[in-house]
Amino acid sequence: MAKQLYLLVGTKKGAFILTSNLSRKKWSLKGPLLKGAEVNDIVLDTRAKPTMYAAVTSYWWGTNVHVSKNFGKSWEQSDGVKFEQTPSGQEPDKPAADEQKNVKKVWCIVPGRTSEPNVLYAGVDPGALFTSNDCGNSWSEVKSLTNHPTREKWFPGAGGLMVHSIALHPTDTKKMFVGISAAGMFATEDGGTTWEPRNKDVRADFLPDKLPHVGQCVHHLELHPDKPEVLYQQNHCGVYRSDNEGKNWTDISDGLPSRFGFPVQIHPHDPDTVYVIPEVGAEFRAVVKGELAVYQSKNTGKSWKKLTKGLPKKNAFLQIHRQAMTMDSLDKSGIYVGTSSGQIFYSRDEGKNWDVLIDYLPTVYSVNAVVA
Repeated sequence: MAKQLYLLVGTKKGAFILTSNLSRKKWSLKGPLLKGAEVNDIVLDTRAKPTMYAAVTSYWWGTNVHVSKNFGKSWEQSDGVKFEQTPSGQEPDKPAADEQKNVKKVWCIVPGRTSEPNVLYAGVDPGALFTSNDCGNSWSEVKSLTNHPTREKWFPGAGGLMVHSIALHPTDTKKMFVGISAAGMFATEDGGTTWEPRNKDVRADFLPDKLPHVGQCVHHLELHPDKPEVLYQQNHCGVYRSDNEGKNWTDISDGLPSRFGFPVQIHPHDPDTVYVIPEVGAEFRAVVKGELAVYQSKNTGKSWKKLTKGLPKKNAFLQIHRQAMTMDSLDKSGIYVGTSSGQIFYSRDEGKNWDVLIDYLPTVYSVNAVVA
C-alpha cells in the first residue's frame, strides 16, 4: 500500500486528521475526533503497528491519554496518568505533596526510542513527567523530577506549571532533556534517577535575579537526532542554542523582531536549520505587527531570514501555540503552522511559499506530521 502523509491536529474542541499522498496537493479531513474535549497533543507512533496517542482533557472527566489502533475510528483510555495518593496517616512526599493530588492536564506525549518499542513519555501539569512501559496502558510518575530539590522555586506560567517538552537522546537511553514552564530546562544522564538544571546564561527578565539557577520560562525545547548535543529553545526571554547538551546556552535572538514566541522547529534533514515564529510579548501574544512571518536560520541561529510569501501580511493578530509548528520528513520537507483562529498554513518547499491548508478549525494546540 502506498504511503500516506498524516497531519494530526489537536485543538480546543477535539482532534482532526488531515491525509494526503506524498505530493501534498490534495487533502482529506477526518474529524472532529474525541469531541467535547481539548486535545493538547496527538501523535502517531509507527515503531510497530501504527498507533495514535492523544492527550485529552475533558471538562467533565478530567485528563488522560487515549489510544487508537485504527487511525482514530475508536479510542480506549489508559489506566490513568495520575499521582500516587498518599495513604491516610502517612506523611506525604515533599516538596510537591500539595500539588500532586491531581494531574491537571497532560500536555505532550512522546514515543520512546526505536530501541524501547513499548515506551512512551508524557509531560503534565503540575510540573511532572510520566512514563509508560506497556504502550500507554499504564503510567508511572518520575518522582525524582517531581520532588527535585529546586521545586520550591518553580512557579506556574500563564498556561500553568507544566512539562511541555521532552527531548530524548537518540542512542543513549539514559539521557533526556525536559522543558518546564516556569522552571527551566532539566537534564538526566542516568535514566531519570537524578536531574540537573541546565539554564546557564538563559534570562528570566520577569524575576529580580535575571540569570537564576532555575525559574526560567522555557516555551519549547527541541533537539535533532543527527546532532543530539545541540539543543534549541524558544524561551519567554529569547531564542537560545546549546552546543553541549544544555550546559551552556548562547542567545541567538539577534535579527528577530521579538525575543518572545512559542514554537521552535529544527529541519528534519539539516540540524543546522531552525525555524521560529516571533510574537509581540507576554502582554500581547500575537505575531509582530499583525504579520504572520516564519523566521529561518540555516546557520544555527547566527542569522535569520524572514519567510512570508503567501502568509497574511497585515491585520493578522494570530497566536501560534508551542506545539503548533511541525515539519514532515519528505525529501523537500513541508512546514505546517496552526493558529489560534483555526487556520493551518503550510509550505511544500521548506518555507519559500505558503498556502492555506484548511480554515475554520477550533483553536489549534498542536500539529504533528507523520509518513506511514
